[in-house]
Amino acid sequence: MGIVKISDHMHENIRVASNALSRSINAQAEHWMRVGMLAELYPNLDHSEICLLLIRAEQAGGLDLATVAASLSPTPAIPGTPATAVQRVQ
Repeated sequence: MGIVKISDHMHENIRVASNALSRSINAQAEHWMRVGMLAELYPNLDHSEICLLLIRAEQAGGLDLATVAASLSPTPAIPGTPATAVQRVQ
């Protein structure tokens, strides 16, 4: 575990979101970091697909980036068609 310095404005955003979503400030920050990390690594996935991926990863014992990377298609989805990458994460 480490300390991450963030701006006061971002801390306030996290505090508001954590209260609204019944999470601790740390849990909210970690959630946003995981979603953001996956969004950068897999820009072809939308938010709902990333959330589904996180749920399936948790059911399988937790988020392991190597496992996620191995289970996702390396090619981006064709615009207008559903992404198949998330469907393969079991």
